[in-house]
Amino acid sequence: MNGSEREEGVKMEECKEIVVYMCGYIPGASPEKSPILSPVPVQLPGSGCGGDSWKDVCGGGCGFAMAISESGKLITWGSTDDEGQSYMTSGKHGETPEPFPLPTEASVLKAAAGWAHCVSVTEMGEVYTWGWKECVPSEKIVRDLVAGGIFQTNSTDQVSGKAQGSNLIGGPVSHVDNKKAGEEIGKRRKIALAKQELDSSTPGDELFTVSACLVNMGPGVRISTVAAGGRHTLALSDMGQVWGWGYGGEGQLGLGTRVKMVATPHVIPCIEQSALGKGSMSSSTQVSKVPGSYVKGIACGGRHSAVITDAGALLTFGWGLYGQCGQGTNNDQLRPTCVSSLSGKQAETVAAGLWHTICITVEGHVYAFGGNQFGQLGTGAEQAETLPRLLDAPSLESKHAKIVSCGARHSTILTEDGKLFSWGWNKYGQLGLGDSADRNIPSLVSIDGSLPTNVACGWWHTLLLAERPV
Repeated sequence: MNGSEREEGVKMEECKEIVVYMCGYIPGASPEKSPILSPVPVQLPGSGCGGDSWKDVCGGGCGFAMAISESGKLITWGSTDDEGQSYMTSGKHGETPEPFPLPTEASVLKAAAGWAHCVSVTEMGEVYTWGWKECVPSEKIVRDLVAGGIFQTNSTDQVSGKAQGSNLIGGPVSHVDNKKAGEEIGKRRKIALAKQELDSSTPGDELFTVSACLVNMGPGVRISTVAAGGRHTLALSDMGQVWGWGYGGEGQLGLGTRVKMVATPHVIPCIEQSALGKGSMSSSTQVSKVPGSYVKGIACGGRHSAVITDAGALLTFGWGLYGQCGQGTNNDQLRPTCVSSLSGKQAETVAAGLWHTICITVEGHVYAFGGNQFGQLGTGAEQAETLPRLLDAPSLESKHAKIVSCGARHSTILTEDGKLFSWGWNKYGQLGLGDSADRNIPSLVSIDGSLPTNVACGWWHTLLLAERPV
C-alpha cells in the first residue's frame, strides 16, 4: 500500500461510526418503560470526537443491557431503583449507559449475564462476577435455594403454561401419568415455599453480591471468554479447558451428577487425552470418541450448556425436557455428550436460550433444536425438536450465517453479508421488526444506513453493533 492509498484508508476509517442499537424491553430505558419495537441507537455518554466509543455488545440479563466501550469499560443500563432485587446486578443506571465499577483498571474483553448475575473477563484473563450469591464462587454459599426457586418464580412471564410441567427438581421425566401428576404437585409446593420464603426474606446483601468479585481460577489459568446461564456460569480458558460453577441440578455443569451447587470453579471434562493423544470422552459405561483436542466455544442456556471442539464437534449437557440437548430424547444429560446427528458437519458457533439451542456450521447453515413454544426455533411450526433441524426458510436461501445469539425465547443470526434475522417471542418488540407479533421463521431486520457487525440478545431485548457512515 502506497502513501496515498494509506491516507485514503485512514480517511475511510475515520468516516465510520460504531453504533449500538437496542430493541425490546429494558426497565428504565424510557420514561414510560414501554417496549422498543424497532432498533434505536443507544447514546454512550462522553462519546464523540476524542471521546470514548462503542466496541462490542454483550446482551444482558433480565431487565438490563451490557456493552463494552473502546476504552475497555463495561457499560450497563436499563435498571432503576424501584424494579426489585434482580436488577441490582446492572448497577441501577436507568436509561443512561454508565461504566460498571469493577475493582480493576484492566480492560474488559468479554461479558455475559444470566437471570440475575453477571460475569466479565479482562485483558489479563481474569474473571469478575457479581449478582446472586449462589452464582458467585465462594467457600460458603449463603443460601441454598430450592431447585427452581427465583429463576422460575421471580417474573410473572418466566414460566408459561406449557412450562409448568417442567422437570423443576432435576429428576428424569416420568412416563407414568399418575406418578407425573404427583411429582408435579410436589414440585409446585416446593416452588411456592421457595417464593414465600424469598418474599418474606430481608432484601439486600443476603441474596446478592452487588460488587464484582475476582474469581479464583487457580495459578496460571487465563480465561478468554465466559457464558452465563440462568443460575450457572461457564468459562473457557486460553488452553481450551472449560470451567464451571453455580447450580448444576440438571447436569448443566457436566460433572456426571445432579450436584445442586458448585461453590468454586471446577474443570468440566469435555475432552480427555488418551495415551495415543486422541480426544475421548469418558462416561460411566463407555468411552466414545470426541473429535478435537480442545474446546473453542461455549454457551449457556437457562439450565443447559453447549460446547464446540476445535474439530467442530458439538457437545451438550444439562436439562433436556424440551430436547434442548439435541440428543433425540427429553432426558437430562449429566455430562458433555456429542450431538451425534451432526456427525459429518462441523459446528462453528453455538448459542442457547431458556429452552432451545441454535448452532451454525462452518458452511453457514443454521440448525435448531429444543423448545419451540414461541417459534424460537424458526422452523415455521411450534412443535419442539429433539434433534437438530436445518433451517431452510426462503429468507435464508443462499445466506451464510456467521453469528448467532439467543434470548430467553427468541433467536437472532447475523449473516456474512451483514444481514440481521430474528425470530421467536416478540411480546416486547425484541425482534426489532416494528411490532409485537411472534415469528416462527427468520425475518429480516431493517437497519437503514448501517452495517451490522455483531448481535447479542438479553432475556427480553436485543443489542446490535453496527457501523454507519458519518
